[in-house]
Amino acid sequence: MADFAALFDLELMSILLPALAAGMLVLSTHIVLGQQVLKRGIIFIDLAIAQVAALGAIVAHMDSRLEAMPFSHVWMPALFALGGAGLIAWLAKRMASELEALIGCFYVLSAVAAMLLLANDPHGAELLKQLMSGQILWVSWSQLLLPALVYAGVLLAIFLRPAILDGAGFYLLFALVITLSVELVGVYLVFSTLILPALALNQYQGKGRLFYAYLVGLSGYLLGLTLSATFDLPSGAAIVATLALSAWVFRVGLRQLKPSQTGMNADL
Repeated sequence: MADFAALFDLELMSILLPALAAGMLVLSTHIVLGQQVLKRGIIFIDLAIAQVAALGAIVAHMDSRLEAMPFSHVWMPALFALGGAGLIAWLAKRMASELEALIGCFYVLSAVAAMLLLANDPHGAELLKQLMSGQILWVSWSQLLLPALVYAGVLLAIFLRPAILDGAGFYLLFALVITLSVELVGVYLVFSTLILPALALNQYQGKGRLFYAYLVGLSGYLLGLTLSATFDLPSGAAIVATLALSAWVFRVGLRQLKPSQTGMNADL
């Protein structure tokens, strides 16, 4: 009972609420974009763009002049992410049959570049860990304002013009979203939030597909944050694990529904 009561004390809630809000913001766009990633069959694009955005943050960190510029931790990763997305969009038109392999190579080269840049930095290991795993438990309310505005704009664009997801505009929206998401939750959670809820519903053809996908994500974040705060676990790793568990439970559970309950056509 003591542990349960401690979970809801004011100090802990002041940490959990901004973290949960950050998770919900990330989910708001990643659920839709993740389904498009599966549809296109470019699973590694999120890892690649997230890693390139992280590389931009590292480059800004390495140059004291860049680091001193206002909001360099946002616009520098954004420039790298947009450049990476533009390259992938170009490759998609010219080397479509090998695109997934090329995206995988792009990710590996970006990761290696990050390691080489930080090899002689005394704080390099900590920065790399922060970019990969994120620090969602330490997100503040003020950090959520810019992502909230950008994500709202992205969702509005998709609502007003759904076809934007089928063209090159998808890569632009993807790069913008991923840049801000890496800053909030780290590369591992960006990938997991995009892929796991979409994968959980990938074979489900009934009604409420989008609702269930959001429910998968929200369940994973709630459980992961609770476990992280209660047992002092790394927050990013805990949420990735609980997102995977949530996705598996929903995928198995929905498979047990009768055909008459699932229907034949997805509502997305």
